[in-house]
Amino acid sequence: MPHLTSATAGVTSTGVRTALGIPGYAHPLVAPAQWAELARPGTRLDWVVLDVAAGPGTRPDPHCLEAAGRLRTAGVRVLGHLDLTYGARAFGDLLADAHRYLDWYRTDGFLLDRCPIERPALPEVRRAITTLRAISDTAHIVLGHGSHPHPGYAESADQLVTFSGAWSDYRWSQVAEWTADYPPDRFCHFVHGVPRGHLDEALRIARWQGAATIYFTDRTDGGGRVNPWETMPGYWDDIVSRLETGVSE
Repeated sequence: MPHLTSATAGVTSTGVRTALGIPGYAHPLVAPAQWAELARPGTRLDWVVLDVAAGPGTRPDPHCLEAAGRLRTAGVRVLGHLDLTYGARAFGDLLADAHRYLDWYRTDGFLLDRCPIERPALPEVRRAITTLRAISDTAHIVLGHGSHPHPGYAESADQLVTFSGAWSDYRWSQVAEWTADYPPDRFCHFVHGVPRGHLDEALRIARWQGAATIYFTDRTDGGGRVNPWETMPGYWDDIVSRLETGVSE
């Protein structure tokens, strides 16, 4: 059993709608079937991240244009991947990439990956979010912290990724008490290396900890050498079925 704070003990009885957030598959040219699967009607998807070439690339990519267009037609929100490099990214470069995503791929928002978690970095992240909303007033903003940040970050973004890591860590993880002040749809958990036989347990942990957007995969990071999110999990149909039928909700 994971270690949990008492502040979230009642989450399982709230009837929260759990859905998938896709951190970003391999390029559509490399993984066309996986991108096509994301547009299948009825799949509970909150959003899908588009990462063309460590960002939007230097010119519109026809394969990514097609994949993003198919998702939008299916009513799926597409987010552009912006790397904050823990606060080291130049503001002008970040803004230029955001404009390319909007102009070329008509993205519905952004995942600000490798987002800082400390309080001193909060003003600069707020500045970035305010500017992104100025150029796209309906933008859905997700902060990719990967762990619990200072609670002030929750005031500016639509969602926070408060866990991104291995199943061996997730199953014993502890949620920050301040998250109980917000609804579950504000939080996302990305977990790799989840065995098929532990899917229901992983879903229960997400609900107990108050995270309504999840992504679980049996792929691993190979000790930090591999991106575990680039490939669809081997039990994709199982997890989609569990969310569609409300198993463990």
